[in-house]
Amino acid sequence: MTARARRTVDLRHTDPSDVSLQEALEALADPVRRSILRVLAGEPDFTRACGGFDLPVSKATASHHFSVLRASGLLEQIDQGPRRLNRLRRAEFDARFPGLLALVLTEDEPTETTS
Repeated sequence: MTARARRTVDLRHTDPSDVSLQEALEALADPVRRSILRVLAGEPDFTRACGGFDLPVSKATASHHFSVLRASGLLEQIDQGPRRLNRLRRAEFDARFPGLLALVLTEDEPTETTS
């Protein structure tokens, strides 16, 4: 088996229904991970490679963040040649934790104030 084939086989995706609220909150606690989710929410599935994010962390730390998101049921990844493409598992995660992801995705949006 080639290294690339092993890499794909080693990808483990957690079903959001198997994720506890504590695990979900821990995954969402990090601002870098929340920024990854916000970027993915605005793009079609499997169009953004891991290396295509402008993250303020090292490559190894970025890899850790993607792994945490995958383990918490928030992210699905596929290998396409040398690139690993990402998909936000919004529908699946929303079914498990209704409204939680919506809060994260709108975190930086300005709130309306009434005068």
